[in-house]
Amino acid sequence: CGPRRKRLGGAARGAGLLVGAKGLPSQRRRGWPRSASHSGARSRPPAPDPHPSAAARRPRAAASAAARGPAMEPVPRWLAGLRFDNRALRALPVETPPPRPEGAPSAPRPVPGACFSRVRPRALRQPRLVALSEPALALWAWAREAEAALFFSGNALLPGAEPAAHCYCGHQFGQFAGQLGDGAAMYLGEVCTAAGERWELQLKGAGPTPFSRQADGRKVLRSSIREFLCSEAMFHLGIPTTRAGACVTSQSTVVRDAFYDGNPKYEKCTVVLRIASTFLRFGSFEIFKSTDEHTGRAGPSVGRNDIRVQMLDYVIGSFYPEIQAAHASDSVQRNAAFFREVTRRTARMVAEWQCVGFCHGVLNTDNMSIVGLTIDYGPFGFLDRYDPDHVCNASDNAGRYAYSKQPEVCKWNLQKLAEALEPELPRELGEAILAEEFDAEFHRHYLQKMRRKLGLVQAEQEEDAVLVAKLLETMHLTGADFTNTFYLLSSFPAGPESLGLTEFLAALTTQCASLEELRLAFRPQMDPRQLSMMLMLAQSNPQLFALIGTRANVTKELERVEQQSRLEQLSPAELLSRNRGHWANWLQAYRARLEQDKEGAGDPEAWQAERVRVMHANNPKYVLRNYIAQTAIEAAESGDFSEVRRVLKLLEAPYHRAEEAAEVSEAAEPEGAGGASGRRRSYSSKPPLWAAELCVT
Repeated sequence: CGPRRKRLGGAARGAGLLVGAKGLPSQRRRGWPRSASHSGARSRPPAPDPHPSAAARRPRAAASAAARGPAMEPVPRWLAGLRFDNRALRALPVETPPPRPEGAPSAPRPVPGACFSRVRPRALRQPRLVALSEPALALWAWAREAEAALFFSGNALLPGAEPAAHCYCGHQFGQFAGQLGDGAAMYLGEVCTAAGERWELQLKGAGPTPFSRQADGRKVLRSSIREFLCSEAMFHLGIPTTRAGACVTSQSTVVRDAFYDGNPKYEKCTVVLRIASTFLRFGSFEIFKSTDEHTGRAGPSVGRNDIRVQMLDYVIGSFYPEIQAAHASDSVQRNAAFFREVTRRTARMVAEWQCVGFCHGVLNTDNMSIVGLTIDYGPFGFLDRYDPDHVCNASDNAGRYAYSKQPEVCKWNLQKLAEALEPELPRELGEAILAEEFDAEFHRHYLQKMRRKLGLVQAEQEEDAVLVAKLLETMHLTGADFTNTFYLLSSFPAGPESLGLTEFLAALTTQCASLEELRLAFRPQMDPRQLSMMLMLAQSNPQLFALIGTRANVTKELERVEQQSRLEQLSPAELLSRNRGHWANWLQAYRARLEQDKEGAGDPEAWQAERVRVMHANNPKYVLRNYIAQTAIEAAESGDFSEVRRVLKLLEAPYHRAEEAAEVSEAAEPEGAGGASGRRRSYSSKPPLWAAELCVT
């Protein structure tokens, strides 16, 4: 990836994207945002902002006022009608921070005996709206751009808002990390709608909290655009998720060392308005954990079972009222039913991820929702070329959160939740529920969704699982694009065997990886001399080898070398012939299965129409690929937010078909982005070659 660093320029730095990133310091893996205070340049004071705004030149008293937080500004009529009912702060213990000198920063500290700590957003200089999500805001309100920039940046508080940061712990990359908490997010409160719905509002990137650790509580434009767009993309794909209502940037800056190479730069502070029924997570229940035998860390509220009971009462009563009503007199059975439902929701959620090729990237217990939502869009990605071992987070060196491992990891996280609920849920009961429910619910939902993606609308057959497995194997062997292959199958000629098959097969093979793509994908990651030394060390000193490198990594590197050697002997024509053979074999089995499905329908024409309708409703044309987000980020960093807004509109209709409606104009990017060509590439086409070079961390 190194040679691409200079060529990609801004692309290498957008959205947390690093080119050639091989690993991160240990504190980064624990979720600490990189800032000047702990970057490679910590001994070098940051240079002054080269473009200070007028706000930056205000007298010290004005600056001090800004540092104190938002004012209660006059509120527009539409906002004044919002009804806040902040149930979480009434039901759970809230810490009032100790007094500190006026203008002094909030210092990170343990927060024992509380679920929330009161905080204040820090004002930003010249907030400016990047984009609004009209569908998300329609849940409760609407705003003009200037008003949105003011209230959704944290510069002014909505009447009834009570900013607070949530305390939680978590297992990160398999190890208990102790207290984590909302280091960059702030609960504003809960808004009740006329329809009786309740939505928690949250600002992400609004300033420091007691849980900010070494960081500054800020987010930057690149990561905020990614979270904003992906939250809405997932919702419109039909996947349970938190929402994003607005993205607001500013002239305030923070220092970030995007490459971890000792060359920090100023980036614009940006805030995302997040919306969900709740942002409580598995880690919310881990604040009671006793000292961990491996890390020596404990939760800040260890021994406070009274708070655990309060939290269970609040969560079940608020978000699982039917369970509360059914088991009001038996708390153990109530808690068991609650855990069973969380298990089922989590299994269905990850099954949905697998069916659209979504990779979360940081599936720690603190990033798992207690109500089964996808939360915390840090490193994430959608599969381009199908690879079950794809890792979307460049700092996940061991591949713990690879695409194919997501169901297994979610199940492991549920195990940690079960442990955190003890003694209110006996350990053996929680483990029995997990063993009984998770795998069965995941496979049921996954296969049901895959049948719909393949247009199998009549009777289910046991062999369908084999058909799906063979499809994924064929996609892997041919390097087929995940999203486009499923979308293309919607037009598969299901009639007589010879009709249209040749043309369809030709179209399908265009979605397979080219020889250039495969050589790039399987390029060795180690210097040959390093690999040779590692192999020698593995034989001569296995104990030392285990300390500096894993056998799995070396094995994977040997596989890359072998694959690269085979690719060097392969011509484009031979690759095409091989791909056609793989697909012809699978399509023959698929056609036979469709014929069986059609035989179970009374009207073949009605069956065909229903098959196509179901496939179009389950196989998206658009997902938020990394390069699409990157194109929008680069435009926004130059001051043009129109591409973010165009991509947002595109993602609001992921199943849109051009011939069915013309109201959504498809966003596009220069085919040569990162190169020289000025031609336009559709966002529904295969990604450009440079997209494979983008790494997220």
